[in-house]
Amino acid sequence: MSQRQVLQVFEQYQKARTQFVQTIAELSTRPQNIETLQNAGVMSLLRPLLLDVVPTVQQTAALALGRLANYNDDLAEAVVKGDILPQLVYSLAEQNRFYKKAAAFVLRAVAKHSPQLAQAVVDCGALDALVICLEEFDPGVKEAAAWALGYIARHNAELSQAVVDAGAVPLLVLCIQEPELSLKRISASALSDICKHSPELAQTVVDAGAIAHLAQMILNPDARLKRQVFSALSQISKHSVDLAEMVVEAEIFPAVLTCLRDPDEYVRKNVATLVREIAKHTPELAQLIVNAGGVAAIVDYVGESKGNVRLPGVMTLGFIGAHSENLAMAVIVSKGVNQLAITLAEETEDHIKAGVAWALGQIGRHTPEHAKAVAVANVLPRLLQLYLAASSSEDLQIKSKKALKNILQKCVHLPALEPLLHDAPPNVLKHIVGQYSKVLPHDSKARRLFVTTGGLKKVQEIKAEPGSALHEYVTSINNCFPEEIVRYYSPGYSEVLLERVEKFMPTA
Repeated sequence: MSQRQVLQVFEQYQKARTQFVQTIAELSTRPQNIETLQNAGVMSLLRPLLLDVVPTVQQTAALALGRLANYNDDLAEAVVKGDILPQLVYSLAEQNRFYKKAAAFVLRAVAKHSPQLAQAVVDCGALDALVICLEEFDPGVKEAAAWALGYIARHNAELSQAVVDAGAVPLLVLCIQEPELSLKRISASALSDICKHSPELAQTVVDAGAIAHLAQMILNPDARLKRQVFSALSQISKHSVDLAEMVVEAEIFPAVLTCLRDPDEYVRKNVATLVREIAKHTPELAQLIVNAGGVAAIVDYVGESKGNVRLPGVMTLGFIGAHSENLAMAVIVSKGVNQLAITLAEETEDHIKAGVAWALGQIGRHTPEHAKAVAVANVLPRLLQLYLAASSSEDLQIKSKKALKNILQKCVHLPALEPLLHDAPPNVLKHIVGQYSKVLPHDSKARRLFVTTGGLKKVQEIKAEPGSALHEYVTSINNCFPEEIVRYYSPGYSEVLLERVEKFMPTA
């Protein structure tokens, strides 16, 4: 065989390998092909091609492996068991930028499925290699490495700490300052994934100077970047007062509130989440939000949103209202209670209704004035209905009951209490009767109305244990009326009267 023929054979072999990996990479993009490829043992066929002498074959083999591993955890597990990860990590340091991107993609695809698979990626030494990639000149390599690091960090605090210990955070902060939008997005997302687990991890990100750079991007026109920026700031703010104050000191208010009207739903939700995470900590932080016009902006946001997107806004109103009488009144004045009442009527998901019930309870619990503002929005019958409904989740029942108790213990607006008197179970009824016992001794009009609307009759039907608080309240109410009126409305009194009629002997 001549030299030319030998070269032709090698050329054909090279073409066949190239065509094979390209075809597998193409087939891997379609879910219907995955099982067939898996059954055909494609993993073991791709593995030796990662060490192929032709760079294109190496890169395409890595790309195909990444697409397969990305599909499900079984295939990701096969990559780990096939001892492919150490090969990829070694190549990350040695190969060109195209291969590095493909190798980082495989590591990300494996790590995303579970903490165990992410740990396998860490155990094969991937973190150091990925961190080195963050210093590459090529933005595509940096992006692929940042993405993989974020997917490792998102699972739990231990993996996140491993990413921090590898020195990733300062380099990720540098990456969010790069001009490429996609690199900014992925790096901000990775920082968010690191921050979310603990105050210590969030502090590491803050110490690297991340807040100032993130804050500069809150008005960036790119929606996908803003999603990640607000997510990262939320994950920092949620842990402690100090961290929330550092975010506020970056002068994000009032600019951040304009983003509550952003066309992108996820931007709006992440902004509302950020405001919630700041508002929950202290009255001072909540007051800062109020002073910036935050309550009115959040009330509008709740009115314009639906479903889960609404929930952070609802919780924000609850947290602000919980801190003090003045802050709760700020929510009331901004028509927050009316909007929460509308939300309670509109939403179908129990966890959202539970959030609304909690928020109403926080706003109405301060003084009779606050309780009246909540009561006149006609939410008390709805809260009672949700508490009693067998179809309500346990959390919704608990939060509805607690909200009712909080509001009722302060409410002296009797027209709002009257409908509940006839439907409430004993454990709620005692709070209603208790409020009547406070008001009736001092209000003659209320006493008359209490009789004509059937309230006094209802109270006589209550079977209260002697010595209980409910028994004391009933006695206190009865003492507000003449004895014969109380007797008249007592159960069985009509029969007593009829007996007297039967026994009565008219005089001739």
